[in-house]
Amino acid sequence: MSRRAVLTLPPWLAHALRAQRGPVPWNAVLRGALAGGPLLLVAVVSGRPSVGVLAALGAMLAGINDRPGSRRVAVQRLGVPALAGAVGLLVGTYAGQYAGAVVLTLLLTALGLLAGAMSAVGPVASGAGTQLLVAAAIGAGMPLPEPGWERALAYLAGAGWLLALRLALPTPAILTAGDYRFDGERDAVAAVYDAVAALLDAVGTPDAVTRRAALTAALDHAQDALAGPRLRRFASSSAERRLHAQYTAALPLAEAATALAWAGDAVVGRASEGPRRLATAVRGNTGTGPLPAPARSAPALRALDDALLRAAETFDRGGDPHDLHARRRTLGSLVRLGLGSGGREYGLRVALSFGAAAAVAQALHHQHWYWLPATAVFLVKPDLGPLVSRVLCRAAGTVLGAVLFAGFAALLPRPEGLIALVAVSGALIPVATRHFAAQTAVVTVLVLALVMVGGDPQASWSRIAETLLACAIVLIVGHLPMPRGQRGGGVRARLTEAGTAAHAYLAHVLREARTPGAFPGAGGVPPSSGASTPNGVTVSVGAALPGEADERAARWTLRREAYRSLAGARAAIAVSGAELPALARHTEGTDEIAALLERLVDTTTACAVHLDDTGRLGRHHTERLAALLDELACHRRHVALSLPASPVATDLLREPGLTV
Repeated sequence: MSRRAVLTLPPWLAHALRAQRGPVPWNAVLRGALAGGPLLLVAVVSGRPSVGVLAALGAMLAGINDRPGSRRVAVQRLGVPALAGAVGLLVGTYAGQYAGAVVLTLLLTALGLLAGAMSAVGPVASGAGTQLLVAAAIGAGMPLPEPGWERALAYLAGAGWLLALRLALPTPAILTAGDYRFDGERDAVAAVYDAVAALLDAVGTPDAVTRRAALTAALDHAQDALAGPRLRRFASSSAERRLHAQYTAALPLAEAATALAWAGDAVVGRASEGPRRLATAVRGNTGTGPLPAPARSAPALRALDDALLRAAETFDRGGDPHDLHARRRTLGSLVRLGLGSGGREYGLRVALSFGAAAAVAQALHHQHWYWLPATAVFLVKPDLGPLVSRVLCRAAGTVLGAVLFAGFAALLPRPEGLIALVAVSGALIPVATRHFAAQTAVVTVLVLALVMVGGDPQASWSRIAETLLACAIVLIVGHLPMPRGQRGGGVRARLTEAGTAAHAYLAHVLREARTPGAFPGAGGVPPSSGASTPNGVTVSVGAALPGEADERAARWTLRREAYRSLAGARAAIAVSGAELPALARHTEGTDEIAALLERLVDTTTACAVHLDDTGRLGRHHTERLAALLDELACHRRHVALSLPASPVATDLLREPGLTV
């Protein structure tokens, strides 16, 4: 035991050494090789190397966001940050030309405050905020002959070229299914059915909790894959409507599997065979064939059996053009997220780090000072891990990248060797994103090659000193005292959103139990009109669906929102827990609250399944709900978090006639 204790690494160091695993995304590697390098080659041959440098930078930053997913997701994930980067390049260029050092620093600080607050909205907004600031620093600090508008167009052209490759080149998923219209969508929906089967196999074992979390992640991924931008609100083609219907058919299966996991009674092995056959049918765009039905000895098993039968009918019949059971954020809700505790804290840290780095860089250099503030932007991003982990990885990656580039620059011919180095580095980015240090090393080599092509041969070693200085600035800013209640603002905001969504889901199910059939939507609102969940999120329950599906549509949407919000809170808590103790202590106890909320949502799901089967809740369900609500109330008193109370749910639990 003592030996294990000696070998156990502190969380902040363990995170810095941890790397993601998975198969090599060869299609993304090919896109990376065809992006920046060829663009730079064309520009050099045309006698405009500086334009090629900007285009390759746009392609590189877009390549960092080029993650697995459907084409629709890629349009949003690559396109929105690229537009923000072009705006940042435009603003930075003209500000650098016409503003003095003090005014420019103040402007960049204000831009950091805006971008940081915007980043709290979600992953795409975070990527947009990052590119906005990085491009602004490059525009202000990189001496290039082109005017601002031409720089922005070149940057957009580079990112647009990578996006065009993403949309045009086939992927293995397309070749497998034989349908060019869908690539990540089919795999994402099939993964939901596989996750349902894995959860059924784990029922009654310690792995059930992990499998339920994996099911949530699969549902989130499929929802995003199908809900990307489109010209029409609803799916327009029969194949797309069918895929939407197959996703919707997985929702009652997920609900029943969650209820079985909550009960903890092991099920027969053939229960998971049906979802796996459905997964195969989705991937191959084929029929399901005969599906084995599980035993019907319990409400959750009967719900699973019924869901399998309905799924088989859906696969044979095709889809209806209804919308996904997805959340829709209003403009007001996005503004509230940015102005909330998480947005304020992150915006303040980004502004201080970016502004201080810009001021120090301008004091040290008269040109080429952009590296220091651009490095600070990446270091301050919590998306990339805990603060100390980011700093360690960034420092190590920059040193390694600079050493590697110095060796390559001494051996490779110019400029053709450097262009080849840009192409190879672009191909390595999709693999290097698995670890921040590796990504930093590859990006350092790529950027130094671009800078040398642009005419700055002495960039390699100075970048190490500037990176270490940026690390020191961000470490200092990251540990500055904050106003009372602002520490851990991102975790607080996520956990509050998750708690509010969980209570909204619980209140809806209890209303169904009190007045069966009388609530066609959340809170008595008709499903076709939508209902409002916390933080201004509008849930979509689709067009009018036949029969009892009307009553379940809002419930499924609220359940999806509750689990999705909890997954976001869990991710934020995990990052905060791996910080240095001085920062991690500000969110102590939040993981216990998240676990309580997860058990509350699981119990609510089990209640919903039991309610569908019997029309009433069992006494053990209501007693468990009451106990969980009491525990949450106790945590609200002992932990400084503004979690919502649930007087509606408490009152409904006390009503007579609610249980059998």
